[in-house]
Amino acid sequence: MMTLEQIRTALRHRPRPGLAAQMRMAPSYRWEMLRRMPPPERVREAGVLILLYPCDDALCFPLTRRTEQVENHKGQISLPGGAREPGEPLAETALRETREELGISLDGLEILGSLTPLYIPPSGFQITPFVAYLPYRPRFHPDPVEVAEVIPVPLAALFDPTIRRQELRELRGQRVRIPFYAIQGHQVWGATAMVLSELAAILSPQSSPKKSSTA
Repeated sequence: MMTLEQIRTALRHRPRPGLAAQMRMAPSYRWEMLRRMPPPERVREAGVLILLYPCDDALCFPLTRRTEQVENHKGQISLPGGAREPGEPLAETALRETREELGISLDGLEILGSLTPLYIPPSGFQITPFVAYLPYRPRFHPDPVEVAEVIPVPLAALFDPTIRRQELRELRGQRVRIPFYAIQGHQVWGATAMVLSELAAILSPQSSPKKSSTA
């Protein structure tokens, strides 16, 4: 189990593995989509939050199951977050959307760092993930329009190789390989799984710290 200080150090000093780590949990068609649909010069930006908090002598973070009423990714498992408002810093976007979706206070929150932005061709958004720590366990009062369920996930689960699975699905008229995290009876796949894959790579004991620029 990683301590909060180890997480702080990793996010401050270790290099971001970026696309290489994200693609470990990407659907098999994603490389082709990136080749055919690179991010446009002006993208719709969004911020999402991995909100760590203490739970039973460990650290957890919430995922949400989206309702069937939202515009994009109906019924999927997601990180809290949403679209950036004009002139809004992306970190504030992630915090605002988290407060609204989960119905919680973020008093005392500490932003630990950010991860590599990820472009999502189907929705046209580029999401920037942030990692933060709340020093108490929040009481969730989710927005019933956006959130059907809040799923608390132990951070340690990301390092359990048995939850990384894959299956073949019929998408867009072809059979594709879909990697996913099997978490509490849910399949966490797509952009959410890709973001969590990069976080796991950064926090992995095998990850190397950034080399000093001094001799």
